[in-house]
Amino acid sequence: MTDRARHVAVIDIGKTNAKLALVDLATLAEIAVVTRPNTVRPGPPWPHFDLDGHWAFLTGALARFHRDHGVDAISVTTHGAAAVLLDADGGLAAPMLDYEHPGPDALAEAYDALRPPFAETGSPRLPMGLNLGAQLHWQFATDPGLRSRTATILTYPQYWGFRLTGAVATDVSSLGCHTDLWNPYKARPSSLVETLGIEAKLAPPRPSADVLGPILPGIARLTGLAPATPVHVGIHDSNASLLPHVLGREAPFSVVSTGTWVIAMAVGGAKVALDPAADTLVNVNALGQPVPSARFMGGREYELAMAGHRTAPGAADLRALIASRAMLLPALVPGSGPFPTRKAAWRGEPPEGSGLRAAAVAAYLALVTDHCLGLIGHRGPVIVEGPFARNRSFLEVLAAATLCPVEAAGSATGTSQGAALLAAASAPPLPAARTIVRPDPDPALARYIADWRAALR
Repeated sequence: MTDRARHVAVIDIGKTNAKLALVDLATLAEIAVVTRPNTVRPGPPWPHFDLDGHWAFLTGALARFHRDHGVDAISVTTHGAAAVLLDADGGLAAPMLDYEHPGPDALAEAYDALRPPFAETGSPRLPMGLNLGAQLHWQFATDPGLRSRTATILTYPQYWGFRLTGAVATDVSSLGCHTDLWNPYKARPSSLVETLGIEAKLAPPRPSADVLGPILPGIARLTGLAPATPVHVGIHDSNASLLPHVLGREAPFSVVSTGTWVIAMAVGGAKVALDPAADTLVNVNALGQPVPSARFMGGREYELAMAGHRTAPGAADLRALIASRAMLLPALVPGSGPFPTRKAAWRGEPPEGSGLRAAAVAAYLALVTDHCLGLIGHRGPVIVEGPFARNRSFLEVLAAATLCPVEAAGSATGTSQGAALLAAASAPPLPAARTIVRPDPDPALARYIADWRAALR
Protein backbone atom coordinates (compact mmCIF):
# COMPACT_ATOMS: atom_id res chain seq x y z
CA MET A 1 0.00 0.00 0.00
CA THR A 2 1.12 3.53 -0.75
CA ASP A 3 2.60 5.94 1.78
CA ARG A 4 1.00 9.37 2.12
CA ALA A 5 -1.63 8.89 -0.60
CA ARG A 6 -4.58 11.14 0.11
CA HIS A 7 -6.69 11.38 -3.03
CA VAL A 8 -7.17 8.11 -4.91
CA ALA A 9 -8.76 8.09 -8.35
CA VAL A 10 -10.79 4.89 -8.69
CA ILE A 11 -11.63 3.48 -12.11
CA ASP A 12 -14.88 1.61 -11.43
CA ILE A 13 -16.32 -0.26 -14.42
CA GLY A 14 -19.64 -1.91 -13.62
CA LYS A 15 -21.77 -3.88 -16.03
CA THR A 16 -24.17 -0.95 -16.45
CA ASN A 17 -21.97 2.14 -16.01
CA ALA A 18 -18.32 3.15 -16.17
CA LYS A 19 -17.26 5.52 -13.39
CA LEU A 20 -14.31 7.49 -12.13
CA ALA A 21 -14.50 8.41 -8.45
CA LEU A 22 -12.04 10.46 -6.43
CA VAL A 23 -11.86 9.18 -2.85
CA ASP A 24 -10.32 10.99 0.13
CA LEU A 25 -8.54 8.27 2.10
CA ALA A 26 -8.70 10.24 5.34
CA THR A 27 -12.51 10.06 5.40
CA LEU A 28 -13.36 7.58 2.61
CA ALA A 29 -15.59 10.33 1.22
CA GLU A 30 -16.09 10.58 -2.52
CA ILE A 31 -15.00 14.04 -3.57
CA ALA A 32 -16.08 13.70 -7.18
CA VAL A 33 -17.80 11.07 -9.34
CA VAL A 34 -18.42 11.01 -13.09
CA THR A 35 -20.11 8.23 -15.07
CA ARG A 36 -20.89 7.09 -18.60
CA PRO A 37 -23.03 4.18 -19.82
CA ASN A 38 -21.22 0.89 -20.38
CA THR A 39 -22.93 0.28 -23.70
CA VAL A 40 -22.44 -3.06 -25.45
CA ARG A 41 -21.55 -2.71 -29.12
CA PRO A 42 -22.74 -5.31 -31.64
CA GLY A 43 -20.32 -7.50 -33.54
CA PRO A 44 -18.52 -8.47 -35.55
CA PRO A 45 -17.10 -10.68 -34.30
CA TRP A 46 -19.27 -10.70 -31.14
CA PRO A 47 -20.97 -8.19 -28.78
CA HIS A 48 -18.22 -6.22 -27.07
CA PHE A 49 -17.45 -3.20 -24.89
CA ASP A 50 -16.31 0.25 -25.97
CA LEU A 51 -12.87 0.16 -24.40
CA ASP A 52 -11.50 3.11 -26.36
CA GLY A 53 -14.54 5.21 -25.48
CA HIS A 54 -14.02 4.39 -21.81
CA TRP A 55 -10.33 5.26 -22.11
CA ALA A 56 -11.04 8.73 -23.52
CA PHE A 57 -13.64 9.30 -20.77
CA LEU A 58 -11.30 8.11 -18.01
CA THR A 59 -8.21 10.04 -19.08
CA GLY A 60 -10.23 13.22 -19.52
CA ALA A 61 -11.76 12.82 -16.06
CA LEU A 62 -8.35 12.04 -14.52
CA ALA A 63 -7.03 15.32 -15.90
CA ARG A 64 -9.99 17.26 -14.46
CA PHE A 65 -9.77 15.54 -11.08
CA HIS A 66 -6.06 16.27 -10.84
CA ARG A 67 -6.53 19.89 -11.90
CA ASP A 68 -9.32 20.46 -9.38
CA HIS A 69 -8.26 18.30 -6.42
CA GLY A 70 -4.97 16.50 -7.03
CA VAL A 71 -4.59 12.77 -7.61
CA ASP A 72 -2.02 10.85 -5.57
CA ALA A 73 -2.71 7.27 -6.68
CA ILE A 74 -4.95 5.26 -8.98
CA SER A 75 -6.86 2.07 -8.22
CA VAL A 76 -9.16 -0.03 -10.38
CA THR A 77 -12.24 -2.15 -9.80
CA THR A 78 -14.42 -3.83 -12.43
CA HIS A 79 -17.15 -6.40 -12.85
CA GLY A 80 -16.07 -10.01 -13.09
CA ALA A 81 -16.46 -12.64 -15.82
CA ALA A 82 -14.26 -10.47 -17.99
CA ALA A 83 -10.85 -10.62 -19.60
CA VAL A 84 -8.99 -8.76 -22.32
CA LEU A 85 -6.80 -10.57 -24.82
CA LEU A 86 -3.69 -8.70 -25.97
CA ASP A 87 -1.54 -9.38 -29.00
CA ALA A 88 2.25 -9.27 -29.01
CA ASP A 89 2.24 -5.49 -29.58
CA GLY A 90 -0.09 -4.80 -26.63
CA GLY A 91 -3.13 -4.14 -28.81
CA LEU A 92 -6.39 -6.05 -28.67
CA ALA A 93 -6.14 -9.55 -30.11
CA ALA A 94 -9.95 -9.44 -30.29
CA PRO A 95 -12.74 -7.19 -28.97
CA MET A 96 -13.61 -7.79 -25.31
CA LEU A 97 -16.56 -10.21 -25.21
CA ASP A 98 -19.73 -9.26 -23.32
CA TYR A 99 -20.33 -12.07 -20.82
CA GLU A 100 -24.08 -11.96 -21.51
CA HIS A 101 -23.56 -13.12 -25.09
CA PRO A 102 -25.03 -16.63 -25.46
CA GLY A 103 -22.37 -17.77 -27.91
CA PRO A 104 -20.44 -19.93 -25.42
CA ASP A 105 -23.61 -21.97 -24.80
CA ALA A 106 -23.19 -23.47 -28.28
CA LEU A 107 -20.11 -25.34 -27.04
CA ALA A 108 -21.41 -26.07 -23.54
CA GLU A 109 -21.15 -29.84 -23.85
CA ALA A 110 -17.54 -29.70 -25.04
CA TYR A 111 -16.59 -27.21 -22.34
CA ASP A 112 -18.28 -29.22 -19.60
CA ALA A 113 -16.01 -32.13 -20.50
CA LEU A 114 -12.97 -29.92 -19.85
CA ARG A 115 -13.81 -27.82 -16.80
CA PRO A 116 -12.65 -28.81 -13.30
CA PRO A 117 -15.16 -29.87 -10.63
CA PHE A 118 -16.75 -27.42 -8.20
CA ALA A 119 -14.71 -28.99 -5.41
CA GLU A 120 -11.51 -27.71 -7.07
CA THR A 121 -12.59 -24.21 -8.09
CA GLY A 122 -15.62 -23.24 -5.99
CA SER A 123 -17.00 -22.05 -9.32
CA PRO A 124 -20.52 -23.11 -10.38
CA ARG A 125 -21.34 -23.85 -14.01
CA LEU A 126 -23.03 -20.72 -15.33
CA PRO A 127 -24.67 -19.87 -18.65
CA MET A 128 -23.42 -17.64 -21.48
CA GLY A 129 -19.93 -16.33 -20.73
CA LEU A 130 -20.31 -16.06 -16.97
CA ASN A 131 -17.52 -18.62 -16.56
CA LEU A 132 -14.45 -16.92 -18.00
CA GLY A 133 -13.03 -20.31 -18.97
CA ALA A 134 -16.11 -20.90 -21.15
CA GLN A 135 -15.56 -17.55 -22.85
CA LEU A 136 -11.98 -18.38 -23.73
CA HIS A 137 -12.85 -21.88 -24.91
CA TRP A 138 -15.58 -20.52 -27.22
CA GLN A 139 -13.54 -17.58 -28.51
CA PHE A 140 -10.60 -19.77 -29.44
CA ALA A 141 -12.92 -22.24 -31.20
CA THR A 142 -14.89 -19.50 -32.99
CA ASP A 143 -11.81 -17.62 -34.19
CA PRO A 144 -9.17 -20.28 -34.97
CA GLY A 145 -6.38 -17.72 -35.29
CA LEU A 146 -7.14 -16.04 -31.96
CA ARG A 147 -5.15 -18.42 -29.78
CA SER A 148 -1.95 -17.77 -31.70
CA ARG A 149 -2.62 -14.01 -31.86
CA THR A 150 -3.13 -13.84 -28.10
CA ALA A 151 0.10 -13.15 -26.27
CA THR A 152 -1.35 -12.09 -22.91
CA ILE A 153 -4.63 -12.67 -21.07
CA LEU A 154 -5.50 -9.98 -18.52
CA THR A 155 -8.37 -9.99 -16.07
CA TYR A 156 -10.38 -6.82 -16.56
CA PRO A 157 -9.09 -4.51 -13.79
CA GLN A 158 -5.55 -5.12 -14.97
CA TYR A 159 -6.36 -4.12 -18.53
CA TRP A 160 -6.81 -0.56 -17.31
CA GLY A 161 -3.65 -0.89 -15.23
CA PHE A 162 -1.84 -2.02 -18.37
CA ARG A 163 -3.11 1.01 -20.31
CA LEU A 164 -1.83 3.24 -17.51
CA THR A 165 1.52 1.56 -16.73
CA GLY A 166 2.44 -0.88 -19.48
CA ALA A 167 2.76 -3.68 -16.88
CA VAL A 168 0.70 -6.88 -17.05
CA ALA A 169 -0.89 -8.91 -14.25
CA THR A 170 -4.04 -10.64 -13.13
CA ASP A 171 -5.46 -10.28 -9.62
CA VAL A 172 -6.55 -13.03 -7.26
CA SER A 173 -10.04 -11.63 -6.64
CA SER A 174 -10.85 -11.46 -10.35
CA LEU A 175 -9.40 -14.93 -11.01
CA GLY A 176 -11.44 -16.19 -8.05
CA CYS A 177 -14.71 -14.84 -9.48
CA HIS A 178 -16.39 -17.97 -10.98
CA THR A 179 -13.82 -18.16 -13.76
CA ASP A 180 -13.05 -21.91 -13.47
CA LEU A 181 -9.41 -20.77 -13.78
CA TRP A 182 -8.49 -20.51 -10.06
CA ASN A 183 -8.20 -22.92 -7.14
CA PRO A 184 -9.16 -20.77 -4.11
CA TYR A 185 -8.12 -23.42 -1.60
CA LYS A 186 -4.56 -23.70 -2.92
CA ALA A 187 -4.28 -20.08 -4.14
CA ARG A 188 -3.05 -21.02 -7.59
CA PRO A 189 -4.41 -21.47 -11.13
CA SER A 190 -6.72 -24.42 -11.60
CA SER A 191 -6.07 -27.38 -13.85
CA LEU A 192 -8.16 -25.71 -16.56
CA VAL A 193 -5.34 -23.26 -17.33
CA GLU A 194 -3.16 -26.14 -18.47
CA THR A 195 -6.07 -27.86 -20.20
CA LEU A 196 -6.76 -24.74 -22.29
CA GLY A 197 -3.06 -24.36 -23.03
CA ILE A 198 -2.86 -20.81 -21.68
CA GLU A 199 -0.24 -21.20 -18.92
CA ALA A 200 2.20 -18.93 -20.76
CA LYS A 201 -0.51 -16.45 -21.80
CA LEU A 202 -2.29 -15.81 -18.49
CA ALA A 203 -0.60 -12.81 -16.87
CA PRO A 204 0.91 -13.55 -13.46
CA PRO A 205 -1.50 -13.31 -10.51
CA ARG A 206 -0.70 -10.61 -7.95
CA PRO A 207 -2.30 -9.33 -4.74
CA SER A 208 -4.84 -6.57 -5.36
CA ALA A 209 -2.99 -3.97 -3.27
CA ASP A 210 0.37 -4.36 -4.99
CA VAL A 211 1.62 -1.43 -7.02
CA LEU A 212 1.53 -2.45 -10.65
CA GLY A 213 3.79 0.46 -11.56
CA PRO A 214 3.93 4.22 -12.07
CA ILE A 215 1.98 5.77 -14.91
CA LEU A 216 3.60 5.89 -18.33
CA PRO A 217 5.22 9.18 -19.39
CA GLY A 218 2.56 9.65 -22.06
CA ILE A 219 -0.19 9.33 -19.46
CA ALA A 220 1.53 11.92 -17.27
CA ARG A 221 1.63 14.33 -20.19
CA LEU A 222 -2.00 13.60 -21.15
CA THR A 223 -3.46 14.04 -17.66
CA GLY A 224 -1.02 16.30 -15.85
CA LEU A 225 -0.50 13.68 -13.12
CA ALA A 226 2.96 13.32 -11.58
CA PRO A 227 5.06 10.75 -13.47
CA ALA A 228 5.55 8.73 -10.26
CA THR A 229 1.79 8.36 -9.61
CA PRO A 230 1.34 4.70 -8.55
CA VAL A 231 -1.31 2.43 -10.03
CA HIS A 232 -2.47 -0.48 -7.88
CA VAL A 233 -3.17 -3.93 -9.28
CA GLY A 234 -6.94 -3.68 -8.72
CA ILE A 235 -9.85 -5.77 -7.55
CA HIS A 236 -13.13 -7.42 -8.55
CA ASP A 237 -16.00 -5.05 -7.69
CA SER A 238 -17.94 -7.09 -5.12
CA ASN A 239 -14.68 -7.82 -3.31
CA ALA A 240 -13.96 -4.10 -3.32
CA SER A 241 -17.21 -3.63 -1.40
CA LEU A 242 -16.14 -6.33 1.01
CA LEU A 243 -12.60 -5.05 1.69
CA PRO A 244 -13.34 -2.16 4.12
CA HIS A 245 -15.25 -4.59 6.31
CA VAL A 246 -12.62 -7.34 6.13
CA LEU A 247 -10.06 -4.78 7.32
CA GLY A 248 -12.25 -2.98 9.85
CA ARG A 249 -14.73 -5.44 11.41
CA GLU A 250 -14.68 -8.53 13.55
CA ALA A 251 -16.37 -11.61 12.12
CA PRO A 252 -19.04 -12.84 11.79
CA PHE A 253 -20.83 -10.53 9.37
CA SER A 254 -22.04 -10.50 5.80
CA VAL A 255 -21.80 -7.88 3.08
CA VAL A 256 -24.40 -7.53 0.33
CA SER A 257 -23.02 -5.67 -2.67
CA THR A 258 -25.84 -4.38 -4.88
CA GLY A 259 -25.93 -3.20 -8.46
CA THR A 260 -26.64 -5.12 -11.64
CA TRP A 261 -25.67 -8.14 -9.55
CA VAL A 262 -26.50 -8.62 -5.89
CA ILE A 263 -23.59 -10.49 -4.30
CA ALA A 264 -23.96 -11.81 -0.74
CA MET A 265 -20.65 -12.66 0.98
CA ALA A 266 -20.35 -14.29 4.40
CA VAL A 267 -17.30 -13.74 6.60
CA GLY A 268 -16.97 -16.03 9.59
CA GLY A 269 -20.31 -17.68 8.89
CA ALA A 270 -21.52 -21.16 9.71
CA LYS A 271 -19.97 -24.05 7.82
CA VAL A 272 -22.35 -25.08 5.04
CA ALA A 273 -22.13 -27.21 1.92
CA LEU A 274 -22.42 -24.84 -1.01
CA ASP A 275 -24.81 -25.80 -3.78
CA PRO A 276 -23.49 -24.80 -7.21
CA ALA A 277 -26.96 -25.34 -8.73
CA ALA A 278 -28.19 -22.40 -6.60
CA ASP A 279 -25.45 -20.04 -7.89
CA THR A 280 -23.40 -20.23 -4.72
CA LEU A 281 -19.68 -20.00 -5.18
CA VAL A 282 -16.38 -19.25 -3.51
CA ASN A 283 -15.08 -15.75 -4.12
CA VAL A 284 -11.55 -14.74 -3.21
CA ASN A 285 -11.06 -11.54 -1.24
CA ALA A 286 -8.25 -9.02 -1.60
CA LEU A 287 -6.20 -10.91 0.98
CA GLY A 288 -6.47 -14.10 -1.07
CA GLN A 289 -8.92 -15.76 1.33
CA PRO A 290 -11.92 -17.86 0.17
CA VAL A 291 -15.31 -16.23 0.84
CA PRO A 292 -18.57 -18.24 0.52
CA SER A 293 -20.88 -16.21 -1.70
CA ALA A 294 -24.26 -16.29 -3.43
CA ARG A 295 -25.71 -14.02 -6.06
CA PHE A 296 -28.55 -13.06 -8.36
CA MET A 297 -29.13 -10.31 -10.91
CA GLY A 298 -31.02 -8.08 -8.50
CA GLY A 299 -30.43 -4.79 -10.29
CA ARG A 300 -31.53 -6.28 -13.59
CA GLU A 301 -34.61 -7.77 -11.91
CA TYR A 302 -35.44 -4.40 -10.39
CA GLU A 303 -35.37 -2.80 -13.84
CA LEU A 304 -37.62 -5.51 -15.28
CA ALA A 305 -40.12 -5.46 -12.42
CA MET A 306 -40.36 -1.67 -12.30
CA ALA A 307 -40.73 -1.38 -16.10
CA GLY A 308 -38.72 1.83 -16.25
CA HIS A 309 -40.38 3.60 -13.31
CA ARG A 310 -38.27 5.02 -10.46
CA THR A 311 -40.97 5.16 -7.78
CA ALA A 312 -39.53 4.99 -4.28
CA PRO A 313 -41.66 3.07 -1.77
CA GLY A 314 -42.63 4.84 1.43
CA ALA A 315 -43.43 3.41 4.85
CA ALA A 316 -47.14 3.49 4.07
CA ASP A 317 -46.54 1.58 0.83
CA LEU A 318 -44.80 -1.25 2.68
CA ARG A 319 -47.61 -1.47 5.24
CA ALA A 320 -50.19 -1.48 2.44
CA LEU A 321 -48.26 -4.25 0.71
CA ILE A 322 -48.24 -6.40 3.82
CA ALA A 323 -51.98 -5.90 4.22
CA SER A 324 -52.68 -6.65 0.55
CA ARG A 325 -50.53 -9.82 0.51
CA ALA A 326 -49.43 -8.96 -3.03
CA MET A 327 -46.07 -10.50 -3.83
CA LEU A 328 -43.61 -11.22 -6.61
CA LEU A 329 -42.14 -14.72 -6.82
CA PRO A 330 -38.83 -15.58 -8.56
CA ALA A 331 -37.22 -15.42 -10.97
CA LEU A 332 -37.29 -12.57 -13.47
CA VAL A 333 -33.82 -13.42 -14.83
CA PRO A 334 -33.63 -17.17 -15.40
CA GLY A 335 -30.50 -19.27 -15.58
CA SER A 336 -28.65 -17.76 -12.63
CA GLY A 337 -29.28 -16.97 -8.98
CA PRO A 338 -30.77 -19.33 -6.38
CA PHE A 339 -33.88 -20.06 -8.48
CA PRO A 340 -32.46 -20.65 -11.97
CA THR A 341 -35.34 -22.79 -13.25
CA ARG A 342 -38.27 -20.85 -11.79
CA LYS A 343 -40.37 -18.41 -13.80
CA ALA A 344 -41.49 -15.17 -12.16
CA ALA A 345 -45.12 -14.83 -11.11
CA TRP A 346 -47.17 -12.15 -9.41
CA ARG A 347 -49.80 -12.74 -6.79
CA GLY A 348 -52.06 -9.69 -6.86
CA GLU A 349 -49.86 -7.64 -9.20
CA PRO A 350 -49.89 -3.92 -8.28
CA PRO A 351 -50.07 -1.28 -11.03
CA GLU A 352 -46.83 -0.23 -12.70
CA GLY A 353 -45.49 3.03 -11.30
CA SER A 354 -47.37 2.71 -8.02
CA GLY A 355 -45.82 2.90 -4.56
CA LEU A 356 -47.38 -0.48 -3.82
CA ARG A 357 -45.51 -2.07 -6.73
CA ALA A 358 -42.26 -0.42 -5.62
CA ALA A 359 -42.76 -1.89 -2.14
CA ALA A 360 -43.50 -5.34 -3.60
CA VAL A 361 -40.34 -5.23 -5.69
CA ALA A 362 -38.28 -4.11 -2.68
CA ALA A 363 -39.72 -6.95 -0.60
CA TYR A 364 -39.02 -9.45 -3.37
CA LEU A 365 -35.39 -8.36 -3.68
CA ALA A 366 -34.94 -8.46 0.10
CA LEU A 367 -36.38 -11.97 0.37
CA VAL A 368 -34.22 -13.35 -2.43
CA THR A 369 -31.23 -11.71 -0.73
CA ASP A 370 -32.21 -13.36 2.56
CA HIS A 371 -32.43 -16.72 0.78
CA CYS A 372 -28.93 -16.20 -0.64
CA LEU A 373 -27.58 -15.37 2.82
CA GLY A 374 -29.06 -18.57 4.21
CA LEU A 375 -27.31 -20.62 1.51
CA ILE A 376 -23.86 -19.37 2.59
CA GLY A 377 -24.19 -19.71 6.37
CA HIS A 378 -24.67 -16.03 7.18
CA ARG A 379 -24.29 -14.93 10.79
CA GLY A 380 -24.18 -11.48 12.40
CA PRO A 381 -25.02 -8.04 11.00
CA VAL A 382 -25.68 -7.52 7.30
CA ILE A 383 -24.07 -4.54 5.57
CA VAL A 384 -25.74 -3.40 2.35
CA GLU A 385 -23.60 -1.53 -0.18
CA GLY A 386 -24.69 0.20 -3.36
CA PRO A 387 -28.07 1.47 -4.59
CA PHE A 388 -30.26 -0.89 -2.53
CA ALA A 389 -28.82 0.72 0.61
CA ARG A 390 -31.04 3.73 -0.18
CA ASN A 391 -34.24 1.67 -0.25
CA ARG A 392 -35.70 1.69 3.26
CA SER A 393 -38.33 -0.94 2.45
CA PHE A 394 -35.64 -3.32 1.20
CA LEU A 395 -33.67 -2.82 4.43
CA GLU A 396 -36.71 -3.35 6.67
CA VAL A 397 -37.79 -6.58 4.99
CA LEU A 398 -34.22 -7.90 4.94
CA ALA A 399 -33.81 -7.22 8.67
CA ALA A 400 -37.11 -8.93 9.47
CA ALA A 401 -36.25 -11.93 7.28
CA THR A 402 -32.71 -12.45 8.60
CA LEU A 403 -33.58 -11.49 12.21
CA CYS A 404 -30.32 -9.52 12.18
CA PRO A 405 -29.50 -5.81 12.14
CA VAL A 406 -29.03 -4.43 8.65
CA GLU A 407 -26.65 -1.53 8.06
CA ALA A 408 -26.91 0.72 5.03
CA ALA A 409 -23.50 1.90 3.93
CA GLY A 410 -23.13 5.65 3.98
CA SER A 411 -21.75 6.16 0.48
CA ALA A 412 -23.24 5.92 -2.97
CA THR A 413 -20.87 3.14 -4.00
CA GLY A 414 -18.95 0.88 -1.66
CA THR A 415 -16.85 -0.38 -4.56
CA SER A 416 -15.01 2.93 -4.89
CA GLN A 417 -14.21 3.08 -1.19
CA GLY A 418 -12.95 -0.47 -1.13
CA ALA A 419 -10.80 -0.06 -4.21
CA ALA A 420 -9.35 3.17 -2.80
CA LEU A 421 -8.24 1.28 0.31
CA LEU A 422 -5.80 -0.66 -1.85
CA ALA A 423 -3.72 2.53 -1.81
CA ALA A 424 -3.97 3.12 1.96
CA ALA A 425 -0.97 2.69 4.25
CA SER A 426 -3.39 1.39 6.88
CA ALA A 427 -7.12 0.88 7.08
CA PRO A 428 -8.95 3.98 8.37
CA PRO A 429 -11.98 3.50 10.61
CA LEU A 430 -15.12 2.39 8.82
CA PRO A 431 -17.45 5.29 8.02
CA ALA A 432 -20.55 5.41 10.14
CA ALA A 433 -23.48 3.57 8.66
CA ARG A 434 -26.14 5.94 7.40
CA THR A 435 -28.91 3.68 8.67
CA ILE A 436 -29.12 0.70 10.98
CA VAL A 437 -32.42 -1.16 10.74
CA ARG A 438 -33.36 -3.57 13.51
CA PRO A 439 -35.67 -6.54 12.88
CA ASP A 440 -39.31 -5.44 12.99
CA PRO A 441 -41.35 -7.61 15.39
CA ASP A 442 -44.57 -6.87 13.45
CA PRO A 443 -46.38 -10.25 13.17
CA ALA A 444 -48.04 -9.19 9.91
CA LEU A 445 -44.62 -8.70 8.28
CA ALA A 446 -43.49 -12.05 9.68
CA ARG A 447 -46.56 -13.71 8.12
CA TYR A 448 -45.84 -12.05 4.77
CA ILE A 449 -42.28 -13.42 4.83
CA ALA A 450 -43.52 -16.88 5.83
CA ASP A 451 -46.12 -16.85 3.03
CA TRP A 452 -43.48 -15.89 0.45
CA ARG A 453 -41.22 -18.70 1.58
CA ALA A 454 -44.09 -21.17 1.59
CA ALA A 455 -45.01 -20.20 -1.98
CA LEU A 456 -41.58 -21.38 -3.11
CA ARG A 457 -42.28 -24.85 -1.77
